[in-house]
Amino acid sequence: MPVNAQYRLAARPSGLPKDDDWQYTEDAVPSPGDGRFLVEVQYLSLDPAMRTWMNPGRSYVPPVGIGEVMRAAGIGTVVESNHAGFKPGQSVFGTFGVQNFAVSDGQGVQVVDTSLAPAPTFLGTLGISGITAYFGLFDVGRPEPGQTVVVSAAAGSVGIVTGQLAKIHGCRVVGIAGGPDKCRTLVEEYGFDAAVDHRAGNLRADLKEHAPDGIDVFFDNVGGAVLEAALARLARGARIVLSGAVSQYNSTEGPRGPANYMQLLVQRASMTGFVFSDYADRYPEAIEALAGWVREGKLKTREDVVTGGISKFPETLLKLFRGENTGKLVLAL
Repeated sequence: MPVNAQYRLAARPSGLPKDDDWQYTEDAVPSPGDGRFLVEVQYLSLDPAMRTWMNPGRSYVPPVGIGEVMRAAGIGTVVESNHAGFKPGQSVFGTFGVQNFAVSDGQGVQVVDTSLAPAPTFLGTLGISGITAYFGLFDVGRPEPGQTVVVSAAAGSVGIVTGQLAKIHGCRVVGIAGGPDKCRTLVEEYGFDAAVDHRAGNLRADLKEHAPDGIDVFFDNVGGAVLEAALARLARGARIVLSGAVSQYNSTEGPRGPANYMQLLVQRASMTGFVFSDYADRYPEAIEALAGWVREGKLKTREDVVTGGISKFPETLLKLFRGENTGKLVLAL
């Protein structure tokens, strides 16, 4: 008889999450009441933002409570339904949590057509990662053809899409990634004009070489020293898109702000934060555009799918903060 295996938050992590920050539990598979349906979760989306949800402080969503199932987006199959809008057998996307089964009232859940693309793609390029890249680049960054776009964490799930979208738009694209293999992949497989290794110790000099006329749009997923290096290379009127700050999420000393933020004034530049959910009413626009570019072969998808089931969750989550994944990190349950 199946059970509902879950990971719950047991303690607020200090630095990287440790084994004793999690509580593994097994409950009976829940039954859906009126107006609800039961989903068997098959794939979990692992995202850097999950680390911020573990903290008690104010954020764009409430923190995960101690003892609660860890928040996570996922793809699953409806197995039982008392909801008129969802039928058994449908594949659905939603915030189901780190568990094998979830009951939903349908709020925030979308039916996905896995005949168009594999399920993990709807967690990456055709899901949160692609939507974040699309609106962050085009609505916040507002690049013009011929301008230079620099993307940090460029080999990650958001960065790898952002860079390709900028190329589709006719921009020169420079990626910042960790290690020569990732940099080579960005150029040879995903069409970036150049990629620089932030671990090599020459980031400012490398950005000067590959963005000699300055950075027009900086799409930042990292923060910290990488953000400071980009600020030092801004072109007049540049736009910085604040999508994330993965270098800061596990800091035990508090976040590091850019010491040279006055470059925003010097270059008459702007720095704007955003969250993908700000554009919820426009998701269909983004997904239609992204799917079209995928069909045309202009946009390549990449998912790093880890198998082994829910027991692999704590270990797999850490891959994000060690820079071990390329593309979208997904855990197959």
